[in-house]
Amino acid sequence: MKTLFLIWESFRSALTALKSNLLRTILSLLGVTVGIFAIIGVFTLVDSLENGIKKSLDFLGGDLIYVEKWPWGVGGEYPWWKYLQRPHPTYEEFRFLEDNLKGASGIAIQAMKDGVTFKKDNNSASGMMLMGISHQYDQMMDLKLEQGRFFTQMEANNGRGVVIIGHDLGQQLFPLGNALGQTVMIKGNACKVIGVLPSEGENLVSFIDKDKTCFVPFNFFRKVYYVGKKNGIGASMVIKGFPEDEGLEKLEGEVVGMMRRLRGQKPVDENNFAVNRPEVIAGAIENIFGVLTLAGAVIGLFSILVGGFGIANIMFVSVKERTNLIGIQKALGAKRFYILFQFLFEAVLLSLAGGAAGLVLVYGLTYAPTGSLELSLSFKNILVGLMVSSIIGLVSGLIPASVAAKMDPVVAIRQ
Repeated sequence: MKTLFLIWESFRSALTALKSNLLRTILSLLGVTVGIFAIIGVFTLVDSLENGIKKSLDFLGGDLIYVEKWPWGVGGEYPWWKYLQRPHPTYEEFRFLEDNLKGASGIAIQAMKDGVTFKKDNNSASGMMLMGISHQYDQMMDLKLEQGRFFTQMEANNGRGVVIIGHDLGQQLFPLGNALGQTVMIKGNACKVIGVLPSEGENLVSFIDKDKTCFVPFNFFRKVYYVGKKNGIGASMVIKGFPEDEGLEKLEGEVVGMMRRLRGQKPVDENNFAVNRPEVIAGAIENIFGVLTLAGAVIGLFSILVGGFGIANIMFVSVKERTNLIGIQKALGAKRFYILFQFLFEAVLLSLAGGAAGLVLVYGLTYAPTGSLELSLSFKNILVGLMVSSIIGLVSGLIPASVAAKMDPVVAIRQ
């Protein structure tokens, strides 16, 4: 109980010392403030950027594999010449896999054409995307509608002229609203609007801008544009596995076996198709941002070390100023740990105050206009900032506090 009381008295003495030299205290903590702002600011920026990119890539799905002509190149040299002569997946291959795959809970085929112009009476929308998709696409890619419905199986199989339009496309063609049931023209074909997507807004990475996309049945898309193995618009298949198939290893093996058999490949032949997985991109993103985080931490470390040296210098000055008082306290029976804790608390409080000020600046940074990038200060980064501040204060105050605790009371009083 007595020990706790002495520790509390040490804390009060440290707080009194900081208050009595307010200007010096404020100037001392500026170095730590800048250091914490640099480190946590970089962490916050990198985390927000990583989360934004991953959120933008959500449309790829987490339990899906993609069968395509081109493998997704991530890092290093991309040997495009190896894949140039490969055939694109076909609708016939899709139907075969749809009928025969045992390890798939769903399968869809998709193809897209950019730069398409849509017309409605005197209104037109240019530079939009037309995307042909099969019936199960909405279940696999979580394609939510604001109004209307998705294609029926019959509409998809027969290639009916029915469309689902994105928010921006709908605004341009139907500025007065009421798009449902209206007719749009796609390369001379009259198509009925059966669904409207909600506004998605800007994304950091946007392979498919749904706001400017029109979705049609895949068989209708094939009527309008040539989709084939060679020299046509390339199609890709999206296949969803079962939750119990961890890592989708069984599904991938089954898909590879069926595709090789369909294309008559020999055992020694290399696959003339690619099986792509979204986690490849996610893993590459984590590696890139891991390097950025490390680089930011190293840069911020130098800033906070300067702050730490500043605190250590101030603590030596404080010890020098209060040498006589330290001698009197020791002469009256003050223990070493009482003197030690008194200066350690002062250094840690000084550093924590600087760290808190740095965190406040980072929090203010999150309100800065950054376009589609949403900055947010996470609880994890707040803890990191406070922990780093505490450690810097502890390390910076340890030597001055030890010097003060070891002073001879007689010598100290004489000074």
